[in-house]
Amino acid sequence: MGVRIGQPAPGADLQLQAYDRTKDGTDDQFQGLKLSDLQGKWVCLYFYPLDFTFVCPTEIVAFNKALGEFADRDTVVLTASTDSVYSHKGWCDSHEELGQQKHLMIGDTSHALSDAYDVLDSDRGIAYRGVYLIDPQGVLRWLAVHDLGVGRNVDEVLRVLDALQTDKLCPCNWKPGQETLN
Repeated sequence: MGVRIGQPAPGADLQLQAYDRTKDGTDDQFQGLKLSDLQGKWVCLYFYPLDFTFVCPTEIVAFNKALGEFADRDTVVLTASTDSVYSHKGWCDSHEELGQQKHLMIGDTSHALSDAYDVLDSDRGIAYRGVYLIDPQGVLRWLAVHDLGVGRNVDEVLRVLDALQTDKLCPCNWKPGQETLN
């Protein structure tokens, strides 16, 4: 099973476990989740290699700071790594900026989700930096995968999301408010 643009996003019915920092101190910080439960909304799913590393928190913090921008576009943001949800909690508890985390962190300890999205480095048991945009019908519309040492540009993810949501032809370097192609 490969990841293909224009096809149903993989792993929609996998039973996942996620850490929800917004419920800090309550019994329901850890919750079950299926991507199929999010149909009807756009989804931005991004993978990162490991908790307690250097580049990863810069990305998570950047996505977290942009949550209002994603919400304005009716888009749910999720992140995942092959760490456990307990590791996610420990990392957020120990890192000042991650303590402000407001989007779900999926613990992919089975590697099923990372494998389904073709970002799993099975020799190391970690995910590459993949980001995926899934439309409200559950169709994969865009993806980008980076090597481990290169962080992403959240503004570019938002730009592509804006372009996809126009449902029109958008030229190279298109930005919101610019003309689309007819």
